Amino acid sequence: MKKTVLLGLSVALLAACAKSPTGRNQVLLHSPGQLNTMGAQSFEQMKEQQTISHDKSVNAFVQCVANAITPNVDPKVHKGSWEVVVFDSEQINAFALPGGKIGVYTGILNVTENAGQLAAIIGHEVGHVIAQHSNERLSSTQLSQVGLVVAGATMAASDVDNKALILAGLGVGVQYGILMPYGRAHETEADIIGQKLMAVSGFDPRESVALWQNMAKQGKDAPPEFFSTHPSNQTRINGLSKNLATTEPLYAQRRVTPNCIKPKIPKPKAKDAGAKKQ
Repeated sequence: MKKTVLLGLSVALLAACAKSPTGRNQVLLHSPGQLNTMGAQSFEQMKEQQTISHDKSVNAFVQCVANAITPNVDPKVHKGSWEVVVFDSEQINAFALPGGKIGVYTGILNVTENAGQLAAIIGHEVGHVIAQHSNERLSSTQLSQVGLVVAGATMAASDVDNKALILAGLGVGVQYGILMPYGRAHETEADIIGQKLMAVSGFDPRESVALWQNMAKQGKDAPPEFFSTHPSNQTRINGLSKNLATTEPLYAQRRVTPNCIKPKIPKPKAKDAGAKKQ
C-alpha cells in the first residue's frame, strides 16, 4: 500500500508542477474551475453570515478603486466583472477569492488613508488570486497529510517505538516548517504582484509602503514572524520599498490617477466574525 501511495503521489506531483508569476515553483493539484466554484460558494456563505454595508458613499469609494484595479488582471485569471462587497465590520481585513470575488471590511478603511492605500490592499488580495495561492495552500496541506499517513504506515510496518510521539512531532514540523513558511511566501509574493497591479492601474506604489507603516502602528502585539503566516510589518515595508525601483516607472507611464475620493467612514453597526485574511 505504501508503494502505491508513493507512486500515486509522485505522478500527481509531476502533473501539478507550475511556476508562480514571480517564478517560484508551485504544486497545484486543483483546476482553476474547481477553485472558482469553491470561491463562489464561500463568498455566498459569507454574504449570508455577515453584515453587508449599504452606505452608498463607502460602497462607491471601494467600487471605484476595485474598478480601476480589476481591468488590469489577466483575463486568464478571471474573465468578466468582479463582484465587490463591503462588509460592515470593525475587522482590519479584506480578501479576494477565485472566481472574481472581492470583500472589503469597513474596519480596514480606517487604516487606509486614501485611495492609493486601498488600492494596495485590493491589489495585494487580487495578487493572491493571480498567483493561485488558495490552490497552492490547499495542495500543500493535502500533500502534508499524505506524507504523515505514509510516515505512520512506515513506522507501523517497522514496529517503531513511541509512534504517537514521533507523529505528533512530525505534525508540528509540517505546520511550522512547511505550511506557515508557505503562507509567508504567499504574502510576500502578493505584496509584489499587488504593488505592480496598483501602479499600472494609476495608483502611486509608494502608498503601499505608507499603508504598511500604518499597519505597523495597529499591530504592536503581533506574534514573532517565525510563528506567523504573515511576514512582519517591517519585512513587508523593506520588500515593498525595494520593489519601488520596478513599479515607480510603471506608474510614471500610466499618468492617470483614478478619481476615487475617500468618504467619512461610519462606525460599523455590528461586530461580525469574518474570514481569515487571504
